[in-house]
Amino acid sequence: MKKIAWGITGSGDLIKETCDIMLDIKKRADIELMTFLSKEGEVVLKWYKMWDDFKTNYPDLKTEGGPNSPFIVGPLQLGHYDMLIIAPATANTVAKIVHGISDTLVTNAVAQTAKGDTPIYILPVDRKKGTVTTYSPKGKEMKLKMRDIDIENTEKLSLMENITILDSPDDLYRIIGISKE
Repeated sequence: MKKIAWGITGSGDLIKETCDIMLDIKKRADIELMTFLSKEGEVVLKWYKMWDDFKTNYPDLKTEGGPNSPFIVGPLQLGHYDMLIIAPATANTVAKIVHGISDTLVTNAVAQTAKGDTPIYILPVDRKKGTVTTYSPKGKEMKLKMRDIDIENTEKLSLMENITILDSPDDLYRIIGISKE
């Protein structure tokens, strides 16, 4: 059985797709999943009207009380988990990780996990130059232009030790080791 820690930040972009895939993986794979949210991750799940279902599907959900509360970094650093997944990750979270700022539960989890051998997988929402299509909480299609600084930070993140960038929520199947079908 794989033990996986999954952190969610406050991104509306890719939140539904990521949560749907992780729920599918949870149902089909032999995994133990510890899920934790940044403060804004909780806000976004509520805004997108996903909160009640999320709490039902992940009853042991942990929400941020501070950078080290609840205390998850020790087990992450010591290799209690087979991997740390941050998906989706906001541009703000990516910038903080790149610049060594660990003042949230998610950024502290990444900083401390990187000091051990547990692999870290991050799905930044700002990955490639150009425009992406996403959806508002009411399902309205939106076009978002990626900022150069956010793309540069994602590129820097990809060069950091022990961190692998995911290109899409579908990559979660591959890293966990199950087929998409």
